[in-house]
Amino acid sequence: MQRIFFRDDFACLHRMFCNASDHPIELDDRRWPTVEHYFQAQKFLEFDLQEIIRRAPTARRAVELGRNPCLPLRAGWHDARESVMYRALRAKFTQYPHLAERLILTGDAQLINDSPDDTQWGAGPDRCGRNRLGILLMRLRAELAASRKTALRAAA
Repeated sequence: MQRIFFRDDFACLHRMFCNASDHPIELDDRRWPTVEHYFQAQKFLEFDLQEIIRRAPTARRAVELGRNPCLPLRAGWHDARESVMYRALRAKFTQYPHLAERLILTGDAQLINDSPDDTQWGAGPDRCGRNRLGILLMRLRAELAASRKTALRAAA
């Protein structure tokens, strides 16, 4: 099986799959600079905290704010985080059809978030991490490809 590694690096051909890519999304009646901004903000229920994160100048700063150990995470965050991530990814790839096309064109390749320091969402330092971001992108890819086939059949 072909494997496609992506990372937040301007030299990476598939950088657009990263949460920090410069693709603002509209979600929950607000415009979020990146998927990462949205995801980090959803850790908290307080509108003011969400706004501080939403207005962070970079995705990296949004992550720093979202990981502040002094701020209490919303109840049930660990159970909700994957559905929050999937919702944000779906918004990104449906709001940018050219990104959806790029994702679909990866076919059945395994998508791997090549983050050396993230073992939850990425491959981690030894590439044995959970790669949940890659897995969610593959799920989204299948959903987008299936809806495209349905639309083509309906148009025929």
